[in-house]
Amino acid sequence: MKLTLPPLSLYIHIPWCVQKCPYCDFNSHAQKGIIPETDYIQHLLNDLKQDLSSHKDAIQDRKLHSIFIGGGTPSLFSAEGIAYLLENIQQYIAFEENIEITLEANPGTAEAERFIGYAQGGVNRISMGVQSFEPEKLLKLGRIHDNNEAVQAVGFAKNAAKNGLTSFNIDLMHGLPNQSVKQALADLERGIELSPPHLSWYQLTIEPNTMFYYRQPTLPDDDDLWDIFEQGHQLLIKAGYEQYETSAYAKKGYQCRHNLNYWRFGDYLAIGCGAHGKISYPDGNIYRFSKTKHPKGYMRGEYLYQQDPIELADRPFEYFMNRFRLLEAVPKQQFEAYTGLNEQIVRTTMDWALSENYITETASHWQITQHGKLFLNTLLEGFLD
Repeated sequence: MKLTLPPLSLYIHIPWCVQKCPYCDFNSHAQKGIIPETDYIQHLLNDLKQDLSSHKDAIQDRKLHSIFIGGGTPSLFSAEGIAYLLENIQQYIAFEENIEITLEANPGTAEAERFIGYAQGGVNRISMGVQSFEPEKLLKLGRIHDNNEAVQAVGFAKNAAKNGLTSFNIDLMHGLPNQSVKQALADLERGIELSPPHLSWYQLTIEPNTMFYYRQPTLPDDDDLWDIFEQGHQLLIKAGYEQYETSAYAKKGYQCRHNLNYWRFGDYLAIGCGAHGKISYPDGNIYRFSKTKHPKGYMRGEYLYQQDPIELADRPFEYFMNRFRLLEAVPKQQFEAYTGLNEQIVRTTMDWALSENYITETASHWQITQHGKLFLNTLLEGFLD
């Protein structure tokens, strides 16, 4: 069985943040003392070299399609450190000519000079975790920035455009504790006023092992959540944004290429504490892997934590779990090329999905319907069989 190798991205995890937010289930650690920036960057580079060596047969002559530096709070690292990291990565693996390089930033750690430094160092996209513009909600969410700092950070991103920054994203959440429909829409309208090229608009969900899980706040009921989504969606469309994924809206030409590669079952190397990756081999094998979560173990040089094959039986679910988050049609040829499976393997499930009006189908594509979006989990369960 042969696979067509998909685009190859790189995820870099920087685990430190100023303080842990009560809703956050990411691998992040509150800053205690000075962050070992120089040492950690060296470990990231060593981790990458190890991956490039062990996955040499899978990587072949592929160039990096995108890089995403997430966390934690990557903007705690200096612009010089990020520039050094990117410069050295490029020594080890070539970049595509129009590579997208995103860095996550917390508005509470934003500085004009630092944003310009990131752009000059190779970052061409900033993603800012604003979450809300309402002081009371920011306090409840444990954010270290206020409303003014959020607006100021957007100004820094726009200013950095003169130095190579080509796009920026604002993360906003809705369905916050005790949030009314009116408050949620006011938050979104404030975000739209700032005119980011990309706006990620997520509903707050309570995840295990978070402070909110153990001390559950009062959240809006289902009727209010539906009104927030429906009215907010219309606001975004009216403002010229296109929804291309469940929680992602962008102006034309500003979709996040890195996330698109995730959702299209692309490959991604992953370095840093707790980072998760996926790699395909031409001979038909596909693996998911993760790195050591805690900085202490990781910085002893214990990088790889786990690596598991994606078995043939699991590939339909693995593929469509991400693919059906996108609103675009799914090419049947791409399903076969990236999974190594014949489309007939999912024929029974697709016939059932068609009968339930979860999808539509042409000779070359499958397309999830608006009805299917509402029953996405039910649709995906069909591929577990």
